[in-house]
Amino acid sequence: MWTRAGGATSPSRRDWASAGLVGALLLLSGNGGLCWAEQRVPSGLAALLLATIPVWMVLLDSLRKGGTKLGVRVVGGMAIAVAGLALLVGPAHLWGSSRVDITGAIVLMFSSFCWSLGSILSHKLKLPSSPFQAAAMEMLAGGALLLLLGILSGEGRQFHFHAVALRSLLGLGYLILAGSLLGFTAYIWLLRTVHTARVSTYAFVNPAVAVFLGWTLGREVLTGRELLASATIIAGVALIITAKTRSQELETGNWKMETRKHCHSRERGNPLSGSISGRSRSGFPPSRE
Repeated sequence: MWTRAGGATSPSRRDWASAGLVGALLLLSGNGGLCWAEQRVPSGLAALLLATIPVWMVLLDSLRKGGTKLGVRVVGGMAIAVAGLALLVGPAHLWGSSRVDITGAIVLMFSSFCWSLGSILSHKLKLPSSPFQAAAMEMLAGGALLLLLGILSGEGRQFHFHAVALRSLLGLGYLILAGSLLGFTAYIWLLRTVHTARVSTYAFVNPAVAVFLGWTLGREVLTGRELLASATIIAGVALIITAKTRSQELETGNWKMETRKHCHSRERGNPLSGSISGRSRSGFPPSRE
């Protein structure tokens, strides 16, 4: 309603079908699979497996027609960032105290792949030109699918509104505002305007930001290992975001070529140009000092 009031056109059936597919991949399979799997897999291992999202996104983007091919800086940055995340999690929290649940780990990997695929398909599918309208449609479709799955799985019988604490309601409100309206909408907008590898670095940055917020707001102890891991993650992300895409390299090369042609044409048009010219390049006579 807000986007329509702002002048956005009415979405077509094809728009809704595309938004439904992206919403199913991002929210149903991605977020839904993550919520289910985190009940069976240690949080440290879950964070590390979710770090495969940038890897999947870069690989899928390189395979699509017109996508960006893999570069040395991007691959190196991914490897450094994953190593930094593994160091941040730490060996004690990576596997947990018990044997890893294989089903949960597989679901996590599947969720990471679906989130990456949905992110890449948002480039190809026909969606509304307004990223805010597209994000709203995807959230509506994904939320409806999650609600339907919860009802079919019997979770509705286990929910009792009177048992929900005020702290839980406040947390839900924060996730709706910061996570959905701001975070998810910004993510969809970035997918349209920024290179895929750069957008995917959020999966590396989030854990480091969480550690920093825990230190500043939660008064948690910040260890040397966490500082080293955060610095490693930042170094890997810096390599990724500073890597030039193929189109940027072509634009730079074309600009340099045009500059050389322009200089050569000026020299051919004025035989006295340059150091042997009777005038300097600024147009004034050279000094006779």
